[in-house]
Amino acid sequence: MGLTIIITFAIFLALLTIISLLFTISPGAAFILGLTGGFLIMFIQYLIGPTIVAWTSHLHYLQPGENQWLEAKVSELAGKSGIPMPRLAISPDPTPNAFAFGRTQHDATLAVNQGLLQRLDEEEIEGVLGHELGHIKHRDFIVVTLVSAIPLVAYLVARTVFWTSATSSYGGRRGKSDNGAGILIIAAVTAYVVYIVTTLLSLRLTRLREHYADAYSAFLTQKPRELESALTKIAYGLSLSPEEPHGARAFFIEDPAQARMEVASILEQKNRYDLDHDGVLSERELEQAMETEAKSNWRKFSEAFSTHPPVFKRILLLREIEQDLNSGTFTQTSIYRHI
Repeated sequence: MGLTIIITFAIFLALLTIISLLFTISPGAAFILGLTGGFLIMFIQYLIGPTIVAWTSHLHYLQPGENQWLEAKVSELAGKSGIPMPRLAISPDPTPNAFAFGRTQHDATLAVNQGLLQRLDEEEIEGVLGHELGHIKHRDFIVVTLVSAIPLVAYLVARTVFWTSATSSYGGRRGKSDNGAGILIIAAVTAYVVYIVTTLLSLRLTRLREHYADAYSAFLTQKPRELESALTKIAYGLSLSPEEPHGARAFFIEDPAQARMEVASILEQKNRYDLDHDGVLSERELEQAMETEAKSNWRKFSEAFSTHPPVFKRILLLREIEQDLNSGTFTQTSIYRHI
C-alpha cells in the first residue's frame, strides 16, 4: 500500500519534470506550480468533501438515545479500537450499505443505510460496523482524498494543454508555431497517460484499503463469518436494487454497480457451477465458483478499474482469517498477513 502511494507521487513528479523540459522552464518552478495546484485541489476536497457526501446521502444524524443498540455497539467497538466515538447517521436509502467519512478521526461520521438495518441481523451489522471503524482507524478517507487529487491534477493539465495546442494551431503562423503546437501535444499526451496510470494506482489503493478494513473487522469482532454473510447479503441486495448508484458509491462498503455485475456473472454461469445439477448452488459450489472467478484473467483485468475488490475475493480472505482464528494464530501482529 505504501509502495502504491510512493509510485503515484513519483509518477506525478515525473510529469512535472517532463513539463519543465518541454516548456524550458526551471524544474523548481514546475514543481512549485504543480505541487501548489495539487495541494490546492487536495485542500478543497478535504475541506468540502464531507459536506458533499452528507448532503448527497440525505443523512439524518442521530441524537443520543435515538438508536440505543447502534450507539452502544459502535461505542463498544470504537473503545476496543482506541479511536474516538464517531458521529452516527442514517441514510434513508433502502439498499443495504454503510460508509464512513470525515476530515479527522475526531470528526468522523459512520453512516448506515436504512436498508442495512432492515435486511441484516445484529451480528452481521456488527461486522459491517467493524469494517467502517477500520476505515476510521486507518484514516482511509484522508489518504484516499489526498491520493485521488493527483489524477485530477494530471487530467486538468492534459485538458488545459490540449485546449492551448488547439488554439495555437488555428491562430499562429506556421513554422515556429508548429513546433510549439507539437510540444504542447506531447505534453498533453504525457499528462493524459499520467492521468490514466495514477487513476489505476489510486483505484488499487482503495481496493487494498477495503481488504485492510475487512481484516480489521474480523480482528475487532472475532466474527469473520458474520462479515462474510453481511457482504453476501449486501452484494445480492444491491444487485437487485432498481435505483441507479450515485457518485458517492466509492465510499460504501460495497459498490452497487460492481455488485450487479458480479452477481450477474455468476448467475449467467450457473449451469457451469451447479455440479450436482439440482438447480441450486450449494455453499461448496459457490465457493468453487468464487475460486474459479478469482483465477479468471478477464476478472483480474476488469478488477483494475474497480473501487472495491470483488466480493468473492473478500469472502475468500475472510475464510482464510477464520481458519487462523480457529487455530489460534490470528493475533494483532498478523491481522493483515493474508492481504
